[in-house]
Amino acid sequence: MKMAKAIRQQAATAERVAARTADVVVAGQMTSLARAFRTQAEIIKKQKKKKKK
Repeated sequence: MKMAKAIRQQAATAERVAARTADVVVAGQMTSLARAFRTQAEIIKKQKKKKKK
């Protein structure tokens, strides 16, 4: 599996955990983590595109 795809899957998992947890603090942390994962996946995708040029 490619790295960007794996990171996006981790983001989706973090979002599911955030939605299901009763703890507001944990939900906020997981949402933030998901956002960071998605940002990292986009950076990897852009770097890969840049290398192809």
